[in-house]
Amino acid sequence: MNFEKRKFYIKTLGCKANQLESAVIAEKLCSAGYEQTYKHNEAQIYILNSCSVTENADIDALRLLRHEKTNCPEVLTVLTGCVAQLSGLDFDKLRYADIILGNDDKFCIVEALNAKESSVSDIFTIKKFNNQFVHEYSKTRGYLKIQDGCNNYCTYCTIPFARGISRSNSVENILSQLAIYTGQGIKEAVLTGIHIGQWGADLSGAPNLKDLLAAIEESNIVRYRLGSLNPLEITDELLCFLSRSEKFCPHFHLSLQSMNTKTLKAMNRHYTAQMCLELIEKLNSLFKNPFIGCDVIVGFPGESESDFDETFENLKTAELSAIHVFPYSIRKNTKAAQMQEQLPLSVKKQRAEILHVLGSEKTERFIEKNIGQTAEILIEKRLDKKTGCLKGVTRNYLNVLLDSADKNLCNTIQNVKILKFEAGNLFCNIIEG
Repeated sequence: MNFEKRKFYIKTLGCKANQLESAVIAEKLCSAGYEQTYKHNEAQIYILNSCSVTENADIDALRLLRHEKTNCPEVLTVLTGCVAQLSGLDFDKLRYADIILGNDDKFCIVEALNAKESSVSDIFTIKKFNNQFVHEYSKTRGYLKIQDGCNNYCTYCTIPFARGISRSNSVENILSQLAIYTGQGIKEAVLTGIHIGQWGADLSGAPNLKDLLAAIEESNIVRYRLGSLNPLEITDELLCFLSRSEKFCPHFHLSLQSMNTKTLKAMNRHYTAQMCLELIEKLNSLFKNPFIGCDVIVGFPGESESDFDETFENLKTAELSAIHVFPYSIRKNTKAAQMQEQLPLSVKKQRAEILHVLGSEKTERFIEKNIGQTAEILIEKRLDKKTGCLKGVTRNYLNVLLDSADKNLCNTIQNVKILKFEAGNLFCNIIEG
């Protein structure tokens, strides 16, 4: 068959970094003469950009590959992402993958398809950030990868083994990508990576995240928001800078993982629950109605009932907007997998459900707090299928609906008043004048 004329479909799992990397893959393939389809049953090439943050993520990836290959045996399946990197060229485990590409090898997908060859490089031999520009981006908000890898080695996490050491993109590359985005009319950038708080530590002069943001402030981007941050990396210097910015969107996602100090220590997280509470209080005092979300793992080895109760009470006290809950998942080759006192799945599920309920309550309260307020929204390029309304996102990360079918408003910044929360949707009106 002639590969250069074949259609490909990309399925992306996991983080925003993966989503951006899928956009890079698609652009490379289209430039090489392949054709992208958004219907997997039309494709001759099925590409799965996988996530391995939990055991369930691994299972989902293998299930998707098996389903695709079973339903369409002649399709060429390509597995890349973290599952591919961690599994290596294990064609027995990954028997439904025809081609396996590691996290750095994914950017050579054209060559891999032409040669019909797999490649999973040793991720720890990669010392510099592999910059890949995106020249055509279909979304209203542009993801911008500023960093890759992680140096933290939390006891539960395989990501350093899947992504390697922390590697920072240069200021020059980041500003060039921003210029490409703004040239296409993109008004918001989302800075992403694997551990963005470590940006700059490996660069000459060891600049920090605040230094990068100061450079971004001078660009033409209208507004930007940050990906997940470790609490220790949100310094007073950074907060002072962000609180004075007219471009920064007050949206924080904190990688808390627990709100019990004993558990945090066992996780190799170098802060205390009290430090997290003080940080959340500080964020709420410095910014107007900031969205503050967080990640929390429940059922970590040795987490007692009283440990979990402390996490629950601290989260209940904290003025958060959302809680993203993960039941602890045993990951091969991590220190936590060897720990005693592994908890039953039933306990993990019960604790996760308790925090799911708490998180829903906090999100509802945050939404209610915003009703009647004015807000700046970026209207995205799509209509809500159920209501026919335009969809937009506020600076503080609320999805809102605007009762208008005027497509001229797409990809514009508008000032609105948030009116009501009804049937799971938040509605707003444009403020005229």
